[in-house]
Amino acid sequence: MTALAVRDLVAGYDPALPIVRGVSFDLAGGAILALLGPNGAGKSTLAKAVAGLVTVVSGSIHLRGTPLGDVPAHARLRRGLGFVPQTDNVFAGLTVAENLAIAAAILPRAGRAGRIAAMLTLFPDLAAARRGAAGRLSGGQRQMLAMARALIAAPAVLVLDEPSAGLSPKLVGVVMARLRDIAATGVAVLLVEQNVRAALAIADHALILVEGRVAHAGGGATLRDDPAVAALYLGGRHAA
Repeated sequence: MTALAVRDLVAGYDPALPIVRGVSFDLAGGAILALLGPNGAGKSTLAKAVAGLVTVVSGSIHLRGTPLGDVPAHARLRRGLGFVPQTDNVFAGLTVAENLAIAAAILPRAGRAGRIAAMLTLFPDLAAARRGAAGRLSGGQRQMLAMARALIAAPAVLVLDEPSAGLSPKLVGVVMARLRDIAATGVAVLLVEQNVRAALAIADHALILVEGRVAHAGGGATLRDDPAVAALYLGGRHAA
């Protein structure tokens, strides 16, 4: 089943100067779609448009068959869309448990404890650190907390904006492995990444954006092993 459908999307911060220019794709539940491309290609803008944080000039976004249209960003979570921004994605001064409790407040009271427990099971590192301040977590643990917060409401689609930014190679591997675990539960994952090698290693499909348009699309493994695509769009040094 298609969890997220984007059609002919034109979007940007200034309607007169769109950054995303006519992008279309389908994302099924349980699949990971990576958005790749050079800096300024429109990857993050596209993710933010899906999340309701950037003006959509034209085109459409459907979540589980329902158009999002003018649904504001804060209401999209209730519709089944979770978003993890690159920065400011946790409350550093609060504990891990408090961060999860705040995220769970969107749920009926009777279901909150169960969802928090599910997140601590999915992210064992958070369970061990649940009484500590989020600001004292490692970079990888902090990203896991941000993902757990977004997953509390059991979204159908999880959108992430460069979750590997600033992480060591080892921690990048840990975070990417968790994304595969999340997809295995049936959640559709839309992943914006600069780390091409890591993204293509876990992605079922990938779009390469150049100047706001889809320049190439295909399976993650296919793009990873295509030297021409790597040289043209990703930079030869990034090829797997």
